[in-house]
Amino acid sequence: MDPILRETLDLAVRWLHLIAGIMWIGNSMLFNWLDRNLIKRQGDPERKIGEIWLLHSGGFYQVEKKQLAPSEMPEILHWFKWQAYTTWMSGFFLLAIVYYLGGRAFLVDPQVADLSHGTAVALSLGLLAGGWLVYDLLWRTLGNRQRLATALSLMLVAAFVYGVTHLFTARAAYIHVGVLLGSLMAGNVFMHIVPSQKQMVAATQAGQMADPALGARAKTRSIHNNYMTFPVLFAMVSNHFPSTWGNELNWLILGVLILGGATVRHFLNIRFHFPRWLPALLTTVVLTLGTLVYLVTPRSTGQVVNAAPAVDGIAVNGMAPERITFPIVRAVIDQRCTACHAAKPTDPVFASAPAGGIMLDTPEHIRAQAERIKFRAVVTKTMPLANKTGITPIERELLGRWIDEGAHID
Repeated sequence: MDPILRETLDLAVRWLHLIAGIMWIGNSMLFNWLDRNLIKRQGDPERKIGEIWLLHSGGFYQVEKKQLAPSEMPEILHWFKWQAYTTWMSGFFLLAIVYYLGGRAFLVDPQVADLSHGTAVALSLGLLAGGWLVYDLLWRTLGNRQRLATALSLMLVAAFVYGVTHLFTARAAYIHVGVLLGSLMAGNVFMHIVPSQKQMVAATQAGQMADPALGARAKTRSIHNNYMTFPVLFAMVSNHFPSTWGNELNWLILGVLILGGATVRHFLNIRFHFPRWLPALLTTVVLTLGTLVYLVTPRSTGQVVNAAPAVDGIAVNGMAPERITFPIVRAVIDQRCTACHAAKPTDPVFASAPAGGIMLDTPEHIRAQAERIKFRAVVTKTMPLANKTGITPIERELLGRWIDEGAHID
């Protein structure tokens, strides 16, 4: 695909995905909050579940939740489903634009699993579809044994996280976890929540009382979606945090963030009847962030890099020179980085320099990005993308030493 067209599609679909996601998740959190704050007063009709008064944008709102009597169908009934469908469809198209049409390097890291691009795409589609089928079957079968179903679900998510981080590039793996969770959420809406609501409406219109079990079934899947919200939001922004997916323990880091996010959501959900919810919430946040800091902090291996570099003239007998001069660094960057990070990239995937326009084609650009170069190419080793240009360990060491020595370009 033409890189300019792909970038334009990326922008349009990403924008739509963000807008729809805000609407869907915002509505979900609002209704979840409403359910936990509804008040039923003495003397209220049996069919009245509760009400709440709200103040917003200069006005008072009275919201009431009730069970409709037979044939008591309002003239106008607002449904909340298209935000979910639009979020999922735009997210899937975004996955296709970036990872399926973006070239093998976005999806496949030969050092992780040497797959062809077609095989990787097929695996991606199969894992996402299979993930929904396994999840849905599990809860259809064990829905009345929620603790067991929850434990098995967490184990399957952990297995999925570990599996995709050992099949795809680290960035792609994190996004796939987000897409899977988002697919489960959208699948819950499409396959359970909306069908239950349609049956409730049909029963009311037919002059019958709606079966309370329908509402309970829909609510169960809605709560599942609520717990998946925070992990999905992290996955959506994870590309901006290479210290997580670029770590050799990226699978464990993502697992910690998923568990921590879901636990935070749990304590926010039970805060209205669990008196010590705030200490429990703060403890969860501190433990999650503390574990994250520990896992992402680089640790020296104590090994001395002694591999012969691929760039001619930058080492003697396979060893780095005592002083790293700028021409040595420039040779590495020109060979390994500027195919993408330049005013006019030669890599056909990019119409312009990626990562917000990071360019490394002049000495001034290189010095200005020195710390970023060290973090991405030396510390996390997440650049070049899937190491498509074949940078060597000693070349990474040279870049790191040059930056530590002051990043001089004269």
